[in-house]
Amino acid sequence: MKIRESGMPAQAYWETLLDVPLILDAFGFRSHSAEPRGDIAELGCGYGTFTLPLATRLRGTVHTFDLDPAMVATTAARATAAGLTNIRASVRDVATSGYDLPPASCAAALLFNILHAEDPIALLRSARDLVRPGGFVAVIHWRSDLATPRGPSLAIRPTPAQIFAWAASATGLTPPASSLNLPPWHYGLKFHRT
Repeated sequence: MKIRESGMPAQAYWETLLDVPLILDAFGFRSHSAEPRGDIAELGCGYGTFTLPLATRLRGTVHTFDLDPAMVATTAARATAAGLTNIRASVRDVATSGYDLPPASCAAALLFNILHAEDPIALLRSARDLVRPGGFVAVIHWRSDLATPRGPSLAIRPTPAQIFAWAASATGLTPPASSLNLPPWHYGLKFHRT
C-alpha cells in the first residue's frame, strides 16, 4: 500500500534536509555503542539516508523495507559501494504483508516520516510486535508548527500529541516524557516496548 503524499525529491536535495548524525544520536544509536544490541528494522529505506549510517553504528543487521524497487536498489547499491554487509534491503509492503521477521526479533524499529499513512496505529502495532521487550520504536516526523521545505500537507501531518494517542491505542508502548527536537525540520518520539 503506497503511503499518501510520500514522493521523494532528488537524493542530493533530500539528504540536505536531515541531520542524520544528530537524529541517530538522539535515539541512542551511537557508534558501536552497547545499546541497542541486535537487529534493527526500518520501514521505508528511501535512498538509504538513515540505513547506511545506522549500519556503520551497529553490530547487528539493518533490515530495511520499501515499496519502491528503485529505492531498494539504490540502498543496496550504496551499501555494496560502502562495503557494508549488515544491510538487508527488501521490496515489501509491510502495511499489508508484515515485516517477514520473527516477532520480538529486533532491538528497535524505525518509523521515520511515515505515520501520515492511512492507518498509523497498524504501523505502530506491527513495529511494536517486531521489537523485543525493552526495545523501542523510534518515530520522527516533519514539524507542523513551522513551514518546512518538504513533508506531507498539514492536513495529514501528525503532531506529537496525535502520535502519543496512536501509540496509546496500539498498547504495549511506553511513551517518552517529551518529544525530541531534531532541527531543523523534525521532531522525534522514542516508545519503549513493555
